Amino acid sequence: MDTRTSPVRLRITQLREVLAQHGVHALLVPSADPHLSEYLPEHWQGRQWLSGFTGSMATLVVATDRAALFADSRYWVQAEAELAGTGIELVKIPTGSSNRHVEWLAREVPRGATVAVDGQVLGLAAAQALKAALAAAGVNLRTDIDLLDAIWPERPALPAMPVYAHTAPHAATPRAAKLAQVRQAMAERGTTQHFISTVDDVAWLTNLRGSDVSYNPVFLAHLLLDMTGATLFVGEGKVNTTLRAQLAADGVQLAPYAEAGNALAALSEGATLLLDPRRVTLGFRERVRCTVVEAINPSTLLKSRKNADEAGFVREAMAEDGAAMCNFYAWFEAAMAKQQAGPLAGGERITELTVDERLSAERAKRAGFVGLSFNTIAGFNGNGAMPHYRATDESHAVIQVNPGEGGLLLIDSGGQYLGGTTDITRVWPIGTVSAAMKRDYTLVLKGTMNLSRARFPRGTPGPMLDALARAPLWAEGIDFGHGTGHGVGYFLNVHEGPQSISKAIPNEHMAMEPGMITSIEPGVYRPGQWGVRIENLVLNVPANTPEGSSFDEFLEFETLTLCPIDTRCIDLSLMRDDERAWLNAYHATVRERLAPRVEGAALAWLIERTQPI
Repeated sequence: MDTRTSPVRLRITQLREVLAQHGVHALLVPSADPHLSEYLPEHWQGRQWLSGFTGSMATLVVATDRAALFADSRYWVQAEAELAGTGIELVKIPTGSSNRHVEWLAREVPRGATVAVDGQVLGLAAAQALKAALAAAGVNLRTDIDLLDAIWPERPALPAMPVYAHTAPHAATPRAAKLAQVRQAMAERGTTQHFISTVDDVAWLTNLRGSDVSYNPVFLAHLLLDMTGATLFVGEGKVNTTLRAQLAADGVQLAPYAEAGNALAALSEGATLLLDPRRVTLGFRERVRCTVVEAINPSTLLKSRKNADEAGFVREAMAEDGAAMCNFYAWFEAAMAKQQAGPLAGGERITELTVDERLSAERAKRAGFVGLSFNTIAGFNGNGAMPHYRATDESHAVIQVNPGEGGLLLIDSGGQYLGGTTDITRVWPIGTVSAAMKRDYTLVLKGTMNLSRARFPRGTPGPMLDALARAPLWAEGIDFGHGTGHGVGYFLNVHEGPQSISKAIPNEHMAMEPGMITSIEPGVYRPGQWGVRIENLVLNVPANTPEGSSFDEFLEFETLTLCPIDTRCIDLSLMRDDERAWLNAYHATVRERLAPRVEGAALAWLIERTQPI
């Protein structure tokens, strides 16, 4: 391709013409929508359309003379490949929450010049940091225009998929009870109204689900509560007559999606509005004229703490998910054995795409399955070293090795079930794996086990636990660039806050509380060679300690994920007796829970892969 006429270069050239027309020196394009979602409807995937970078998180800046994409280590290899020939510079940042693009703008934009960003997709907290930095540098900021519209003639429309009810028994808490909980929190804050814009909060609070966003069962909507009623701002025709009546019975009325901003502007001066600055955009905040109290959405805290009924349904979903994986891996290992036996054995060609297709098909057979919870990551050898890699028709690896050689296949996948959301990563040996591969695999496993076995006082900030998973790796001079653990929703977003096990600077809302579900997923990534990540989901449960109630209440983790951890990749010389005991006990639980759900080859595979070491 002639890079001078590549689509990305042409789009950036057109954008620069629009910048000049509006007297703007640089445009900031975040990966965001008016709900500050992680996964975006196509209408708001402007950063991807403009840059060609398909990763889920990054920030793009296009100036009159330069363009830069800011991405963290999960995406560096992918970004370098996808940005090649576009003229866009990759700026490597330490974490996805880094403000390096703000520093770049303050440094590179001339004093007196103007930076533009669409305030409708700029988070309020991010806007406050951006305004302060640019003001200190003498740079103007415009947030009242969406310059992409002028150069994006075929911009996709907003999704129009229907909304549906998440019903009992899986919706264990009625809508009215959830609304009452939030109103109690509003009263404690001294507020009379509360505006909620994050789609997972809206879905949880209303016991509604949708399919407007890939992989997350949510729908585009805003919710405005007062002490007796609520207004759901949602697309016309997305809620049917029956569901509309059910909502009305709980005091929830419907209004057009586009009217949310006007409703905020119409609030009386005597109102006091609760807003979460991390979960609402600047565009909405600027419409408000009444008194505002800034605090975390009460629903964000409430939905992070699964109750006993929800935890029970999650355990059931994990068992269904584990059975699907047994069926898949039994097929996969048999198919690989035929392939390695040579052409006469009748083996088929297996690629990373095959893994995605077959594993997804097995999940689709399980009770309560609704869809995948994210893009399946099947990365063989060097592809596994890219934490957010995804195979495509144009670029994928065949899973095969030459006689006497070996490799590692990393599979990170998950499903959405009516009773829970799953997310699991396993690594499997292909051929004869090397001692170096086994060492990396064992160190990662030790990190997973070390954190899984932790006990800690209730309320401990999640980031304080991060070092427990990294310690076995740090001891060998190894580290990884992503967080160790993210919260997981209940038939909602696979990435959910506020808890986080990571290097993030803790805040009060990251406290670990009973009922929270979090991933544990340390890793090792050797670019161009292999990647290792072993991930389970865990539930915070009360811990019985030798001291009893003498000290603060303690919590520990119940491992929810049910799937064997391959023992063929373990360097047993690196494993302590207590670590072997933990793994054997985990495998005994996996076998006990999954054996009644599988049969034939899958049962035989399960029994073989859960043998004690």
